[in-house]
Amino acid sequence: MLLVAIAFIFFLAIGMPIAFAIGISGVTFFLQHPELPMTMIVQLPVSQTQNFTLLAVPLFILAGNLMNASGITNRLIRLASVLTGHMRGGLGQVNVVLSTLMGGVSGSAIADASMEARILSPAMIKQGYSRGFTANCTAWTALITATIPPGVGIILYGTTGEVSIGQLFAAGIFTGLCLMVAYMVTVWVIATRRGYKPERSKASLRERAVAIKENIWALLFPILLLVGIRVGIFTPSEVGAFACVYAILVGVFAYKELTFKKLVQTLGSSVLDVGAIMFIIALSGIFGYGIPFERVPDILEAAILGLLANKFIVMFIIIVILTILGMFMDGSVVILLFTPIFLPLAVKVGWNPVHFGILFCSIITMGNMTPPVGLAMSAVCSVLDIPVSEYVREMWPWLLTTVIAIAVLVFFPNLVLALPRLLF
Repeated sequence: MLLVAIAFIFFLAIGMPIAFAIGISGVTFFLQHPELPMTMIVQLPVSQTQNFTLLAVPLFILAGNLMNASGITNRLIRLASVLTGHMRGGLGQVNVVLSTLMGGVSGSAIADASMEARILSPAMIKQGYSRGFTANCTAWTALITATIPPGVGIILYGTTGEVSIGQLFAAGIFTGLCLMVAYMVTVWVIATRRGYKPERSKASLRERAVAIKENIWALLFPILLLVGIRVGIFTPSEVGAFACVYAILVGVFAYKELTFKKLVQTLGSSVLDVGAIMFIIALSGIFGYGIPFERVPDILEAAILGLLANKFIVMFIIIVILTILGMFMDGSVVILLFTPIFLPLAVKVGWNPVHFGILFCSIITMGNMTPPVGLAMSAVCSVLDIPVSEYVREMWPWLLTTVIAIAVLVFFPNLVLALPRLLF
């Protein structure tokens, strides 16, 4: 597997698309083992996509795109403004809360960061917020979106590691709310020091009630997902199909904004999104075959446990490795390739697989917000035409806040697991 890893890093370094880098480097493993039939190179990508649970991934991507096309995003912006626009750093607080609300709609940190960079960030800069603060607020708060169900990364982890997706969804709710509070405090502290003013006066109870009523269908969505899985009405894959039907019904009958033209456009964009991620998933079957064949998890486990057995030190080592990987690789790829390696080790030293999964996905997603290759960072800086150096200068309070929040999640597992235990 060492040659495979070297080939993979080389292909990434020369700029090869990541799906091809995964597939071609995986082929080198079979070239080292002529006793294995070469037909497996064709069979593995096909069998990798035959996992029924993986059907949840394209369905939730389609559902998120349908809900965005249904006019939900603009209503969520109004709701976030009504709830937090009166606070110090008003538009920054709106940015944080909007990412939390979008978690139940898009499930993708990069999609959320790109959307808010286009819709909300120009208004923040116009109101006097520095460009570096605006970019960091938009990028880092997208981490919340990836943890609130239905996060695509969480579905991939649950499928790859055979961990209950329903319990992961439940654990993600607390994690997302914890990050929301942490980032709201960060916005308040920075806004107080710099004199960033509220966006609006405090909304009346009537205004808040009207805004919540407008968004009731979007707010109900993650709750219905959890209840449907818990009661046994849906499997995780079936709940994805329900999510698509739900989004169409809301767009056509409740908000009356999902026209046939919009539906066709949404299906087209969803095909591109699904095709990209499923191609990576398929080719990861070639790459991933050698991991158990060469007993990589056992070797890694023996190496680390031979030096230490403290669960927190092991977790610290895993966090450092995942942070570095997340800085250079797409989060979906890291989840697919490294869940089979790190999950058995974490369970062996005493970590709950649900708790570990939330940490695993959050830390990997954090790499999207940091240089040198952070995809959310790059998307936001590109949309706002901001140099990465300006982004990095104002990144440190956000990075510190995230590290503190993750430390809380690491050392207080009962907080993360309280809702999964209560529901499941």
